[in-house]
Amino acid sequence: MSSASFRRKQRWLPQPLTPLMEGPDLGMEDSEGSKKESSWDLIRDWFKMQRIVPGGGGSNSSSPMSSVQGNVKTQDLRLLLGVLGCPLAPIPIRKNPISLVHIKDIPIESSTAYYIIQQYLAATGCSKHDGGAKSMYSTGTVKLIRCETEISTGKNVRTLGSRSSENGCFVLWQMSPGMWSLELAVAGHKVVAGSDGKIVWRHTPWLGAHAAKGPQRPLRRIIQGLDPRSTASLFAKAQCLGEKRIGDDDCFVLKVTADRAAVMERNEGPAEVIRHVLYGYFSQKSGLMIYMEDSHLTRVHSPENDAVYWETTIGSSIGDYRDIDGVMIGHQGRTVATVFRFGETSMHHSRTRMEEIWSINDVVFNVPGLSSDSFIPPAEILEASSASP
Repeated sequence: MSSASFRRKQRWLPQPLTPLMEGPDLGMEDSEGSKKESSWDLIRDWFKMQRIVPGGGGSNSSSPMSSVQGNVKTQDLRLLLGVLGCPLAPIPIRKNPISLVHIKDIPIESSTAYYIIQQYLAATGCSKHDGGAKSMYSTGTVKLIRCETEISTGKNVRTLGSRSSENGCFVLWQMSPGMWSLELAVAGHKVVAGSDGKIVWRHTPWLGAHAAKGPQRPLRRIIQGLDPRSTASLFAKAQCLGEKRIGDDDCFVLKVTADRAAVMERNEGPAEVIRHVLYGYFSQKSGLMIYMEDSHLTRVHSPENDAVYWETTIGSSIGDYRDIDGVMIGHQGRTVATVFRFGETSMHHSRTRMEEIWSINDVVFNVPGLSSDSFIPPAEILEASSASP
């Protein structure tokens, strides 16, 4: 496939540019085309809609309740795509991640983590390939499983929603340094995201184009078994927390945390990012990473109510490693995301759970014809970037 067929710059009409919100994202245009107040206001609307739909089915397809349930189904899918479609890793990839370190000059937790990452690079075959591949193309399939929400009032807990699923597929392109592009299509909805090495952006039909704030960070799906070298780069400054058993594997647990200053750069309006942490679980037997989890906590301030916290936790199992041109690539996995909403003083809280089962169909390294022109952001993203101070 040539780079000309890949270019998508001209597809989008101008859209209002707003910052990319990581975590639940339910924005949509109203009937006049103007934007609702914020993604966080729409999240609250989503929970309200969940409450008005009674459990069970059996309603007439032409009834008003059937229409409401149809809206809930659409909102559920948008929540799934907002959380699991194209989340970013907590920190940027380091430019010179695998340099030698003086073990005696760093804490034991850091030196242990360094040793584990060296073993991971050896286990995946990256140690044998100086510099690694310059580009990559990958296709895969996903099965998104809809949300179940538990709402607690302090006295009792109600479970809302029912499990149902939608199938989809994705195409991912990557090129050094730091360029990538993703197209994910599920049930008639398509999410497109990318980075030209400087700007990270996302486009959805219901929110238009969005630019991510803060440092340039990689797509989480890339470090989820597809690019071992980038994964190693993320954990270059990690700490080893000890050991933990995952399934049948004894694993070393590594932790890396986004810098406070970098996290603060991602604040937007009433939404304040508190922390973003990534954990990697590396098998002691194989040396491969078989599980990763990141936790993202945001506080949303409201002038009339107490602050509300949103904690998004995404855990991914990674398996079916196969040799592709000498590099071990994870070909199957399962991701479970939990969105936990709670207040500073209220006993009320809610927990929404969603899943993705994914598989990789094809991986090609050093793609002929791929160039930096293939990763040019939409025009409105470039215009907003040039206009910003």
